[in-house]
Amino acid sequence: MTSPGTSTETTQQSTEVRRVLLVAHTGRDEAREVARAFAKALTSHGIVVRLLRTEAADLLLEPGGEGVEIAPDADPSAGCELVLVIGGDGTILRAAELIHGTLTPVLGVNLGHVGFLAEAEYDDLESTIDAVVHRRYTSEDRLTLDVTVHRDGEVIARTFALNEASVEKASRERMIEVVVEIDGRPLSRWGCDGVVCATPTGSTAYNFSAGGPVVWPGVEALLLVPISAHALFARSLVVAPTSVMAVEVLARTDGAGVLWCDGRRTVDLPPGARIEVRRGAVPVRLVRLHEAPFTDRLVAKFGLPVEGWRGSTERRHRVAQEIGDA
Repeated sequence: MTSPGTSTETTQQSTEVRRVLLVAHTGRDEAREVARAFAKALTSHGIVVRLLRTEAADLLLEPGGEGVEIAPDADPSAGCELVLVIGGDGTILRAAELIHGTLTPVLGVNLGHVGFLAEAEYDDLESTIDAVVHRRYTSEDRLTLDVTVHRDGEVIARTFALNEASVEKASRERMIEVVVEIDGRPLSRWGCDGVVCATPTGSTAYNFSAGGPVVWPGVEALLLVPISAHALFARSLVVAPTSVMAVEVLARTDGAGVLWCDGRRTVDLPPGARIEVRRGAVPVRLVRLHEAPFTDRLVAKFGLPVEGWRGSTERRHRVAQEIGDA
């Protein structure tokens, strides 16, 4: 029974235990230092910091004291309001793998080079902590890929990707021979170094390096880019989000191939293997602290030249400030 003037909602909020899963690139001194600073700040605000067991040891943070606990192996983010990632895009992709299927929001603090997936920079510690403590952030769902590998009509592997799934040659000396299919219809046969199937989120990653288009994250589409294809028609493709893309490794291919997903998970591909890529059933949820347009993010991350842009003086000043914050 609550006392007069005290709402049930207030009582629930006062007894709420808040948890954040902290994932860090503990192989770097800078990342360990920043991770410890975030952990200290969060626990000082009464937020429990959950760590992977190996990372807790690397960070010299003992579980059971000062608001630190060890993440369960089966579901590391269970009961956590978000995942705070300290590192570059590779660390964020690792975190996305750890929590895949849970919809726990991911907030990246960039310690890498470009850091397209990250939302904050490491020197924004105070403002980032303030946003987490007071829940002043939003989140957006990013399209993922579900990937299945078939051999002789049987599924031999299932995995997923946030950025891309790439079918590549396993041997440097040889090309891989593939036939590409879209929505159950053959499109073209290529002798190539590989084929990249990407999401809009991954359009600035491997897809970009392979010559594919940059696609705004709000666009729902799937991308396919051949790598060094020996063919007359070897253009990048943008297909519907409902489409199913398939890459078949021809049985006469001299050598095997390999499937890479987000540069983290691999599957060996024997001749005759068939790889199907479709929109993922579960997106990855990324935290946003700023409302900066994606155009500003491109300009800031790639250092694009925009001198000479003609807009009103007020607009130029505002955009310059927003790009600096992106």
